[in-house]
Amino acid sequence: MSTEGVEVRRSRRRRRTVSAYRDGDRTIVLIPASFSAAEEDRWVERMLTRLAAGERRRQSSDEALTARAARLSRRHLGGHARPASVRWVSTMGRRWASCTPAEGTIRVSDRLRDVPDSVLDYVLLHELAHLLVAGHGPAFWRLLAGYPHLERARGFLDGLAHAEGLAPPGEADDPVDGGPEEAPGEPVVVSAETEGVAGG
Repeated sequence: MSTEGVEVRRSRRRRRTVSAYRDGDRTIVLIPASFSAAEEDRWVERMLTRLAAGERRRQSSDEALTARAARLSRRHLGGHARPASVRWVSTMGRRWASCTPAEGTIRVSDRLRDVPDSVLDYVLLHELAHLLVAGHGPAFWRLLAGYPHLERARGFLDGLAHAEGLAPPGEADDPVDGGPEEAPGEPVVVSAETEGVAGG
């Protein structure tokens, strides 16, 4: 595995953990300052492998989410909503999903990975509808009116928000994408404990 584009950062405060993440075209690997050159090489290789595996899993999962959104658009919106990308993100603390119509991107909180299919489908349809109509006016809700699980899914999300201790949506807010904008993406970060691991 090539280590080109890898920056290793040593830290005196770091004692037992190694982390790695992507920063643009570079990969940053954070290691304890006490590591020997051989340990550094071993852990850089190990973390590059883990990071690549995590990115492959995420890409596969995002591809399935994109295919699901395409099916929903065809079935409920006549195929008119065509997102450029649909992906899971872990940076949404107060929203279930968001979209950027100008870019055609949809982001779905990974807190929804285990919700019933009808709820995830509603969230995706909600964001797909935003690619066609801004805001939550009558034209927006007409697009979603044909979804048979609309009210049940909205109720589920309200209950989930309550269970997570989130404030209930206000009059102008929507349980899917109301509230302040969240960061559009996040780096994939992997970490490992070095203690008790062969070669660590």
